[in-house]
Amino acid sequence: MSNIVKSPCDTGVINAKRCSTSCSRTTERWVLVATILGSSMAMIDGTVVNVALPVLQKSLNANATQVQWVVESYALFLAALILVGGSLGDRFGRRLIYACGVTLFAVASGWCALSPNINQLIVARAFQGVGGALLVPGSLAIISASFIDSERGKAIGTWSGFTAITSAFGPILGGWLIENLSWRWIFFINVPFAIAILSILFSHIPESRDSEFTRLDHWGATLATLGLGSSVFGLIESSALGLFHPLAIGSTVFGIIILGAFVFVEANIYSPMMPLSLFQSRTFLGANLLTLLLYSALGGVFYFVPFNLIQVQGYSPMAAGAVFLPFILLMFFLSRWSGNLVNRYDAKLPLVVGPIIAAVGFILFAIPGIGGSYWITFFPAIVVLGLGMSISVAPLTTTVMGSVRKRQVGVASGVNNAVSRTAGLLAIAIFNIFVFNTFNFSLDRRLAKLNVPFQVRQALATERINLAAAKVPDNISNELTNAIEKAIALSYVDSFRLIMFIAAAASVASAVIALLTINNKRQKVL
Repeated sequence: MSNIVKSPCDTGVINAKRCSTSCSRTTERWVLVATILGSSMAMIDGTVVNVALPVLQKSLNANATQVQWVVESYALFLAALILVGGSLGDRFGRRLIYACGVTLFAVASGWCALSPNINQLIVARAFQGVGGALLVPGSLAIISASFIDSERGKAIGTWSGFTAITSAFGPILGGWLIENLSWRWIFFINVPFAIAILSILFSHIPESRDSEFTRLDHWGATLATLGLGSSVFGLIESSALGLFHPLAIGSTVFGIIILGAFVFVEANIYSPMMPLSLFQSRTFLGANLLTLLLYSALGGVFYFVPFNLIQVQGYSPMAAGAVFLPFILLMFFLSRWSGNLVNRYDAKLPLVVGPIIAAVGFILFAIPGIGGSYWITFFPAIVVLGLGMSISVAPLTTTVMGSVRKRQVGVASGVNNAVSRTAGLLAIAIFNIFVFNTFNFSLDRRLAKLNVPFQVRQALATERINLAAAKVPDNISNELTNAIEKAIALSYVDSFRLIMFIAAAASVASAVIALLTINNKRQKVL
């Protein structure tokens, strides 16, 4: 999922651990500076890359499948390794592992910026994902270890506020860099951030670790990465190779088998990274199914909207980066009000109402065609979606943390974070299957009406994998060129609309799950 929306249980991760270092006021301030900068670096990178994708596609002469891997290679390693990243910090030292994550993230960012082709960029993004898996939980763990209980709430508020601001304005800054300098600068900008973080870490922040740490789950991490990676590879490549191509089917089936082995291992080892006993709680199971569906829908929107805005609607990268600003501001200003909903109505009602409102927002995204003012096309959809998510996120966090024993809150929050990131990873891979097939069907229908010559159809056949960025052959009349370009744009709009309807259905399904599984009162696990 895009980092525009923080994972639902970030604050749960912070609150789960006890303060393990005695920090002065000055040190506490430096802790906040270092963790805010690190979290912001990861969040800005995630949001800006989505805005840059249409520009990347053109600059590196990449097809839509390759561009998809730019996002998925990062998301794969982040989702699969984020639980292990937190465990490594507990064992070897939170400052050390956080510093390793920041360093790897920065080095990989430099590699991304210097990549001469799309394949190198994809590999560099994978290493960036590994760095993110160390960096993201590390920032939360350092806050948790550095503040006593009475001060932690204020620290969380400061961290949340500043990271929300960077999430809001990061895409606008990124869009400006893309327009005025180069897409490469959205990666270069991480390097000075990393240097500042590392200097603060080793000069002002003490080391901390968990003295009661248990063994690392090497097998779980390996199987999760292989299983998710193989499944996602099969789903993505099916767009280019065909849904029933042996490689696509074989990779997907192999991935499912490996994920089955992951579940078996987690059920039978002493210290699993994902304790399956947590799912004995009906409320915890329901909350994670809700997270999977709702964040899958959200991940699809954040991935496909920039392509629609830039390649079809003609928005500049900076304008596309600013489009979701109302969404982020709503999430920020309504967060306290949303948290109070649980006290007034318990968690079930907002977790039913919020996703239904979000579903209306997804449907509103499907209404615009080509052209029209932002304020009457995409703005209403963004506002309604922002309202729905604002109502949902805080009660979801409360539900996850309240559905397990107090000593399991940290693990439960980490699992829910991993589920939200896995949701975005799988959603983009699955949704693209519908996008490619709908785009091709719609384009065939429109080209047939235009009576396009056979030679032109053949030339377009190799361009279909580029979706809205498909190029029209040069040796045809201007009138036919304009007609084909419009057909390509409208075909992409058709596929975009289908994705929004699927996202709406997933959001409604998450509301139904909340209705059936979430207890009004906090569930106690026996």
